[in-house]
Amino acid sequence: MIEKCLFPAAGYGTRFLPATKSMPKEMMPIVSKQLIEYGVEEAQQAGMNDTCIVTGRGKRSL
Repeated sequence: MIEKCLFPAAGYGTRFLPATKSMPKEMMPIVSKQLIEYGVEEAQQAGMNDTCIVTGRGKRSL
């Protein structure tokens, strides 16, 4: 059974400009949670024990 989950969260977020100038696209709020939180919660519900988020250089707020 697969127990590890990898989230590729690198990139400049140019499709979301100018919003991504102030915050990474993964941290953008969608309704009441950040975008990345939806994926992590779904992975946990699917039985993933280990989660890894691959980010780019300079993304300090993740």
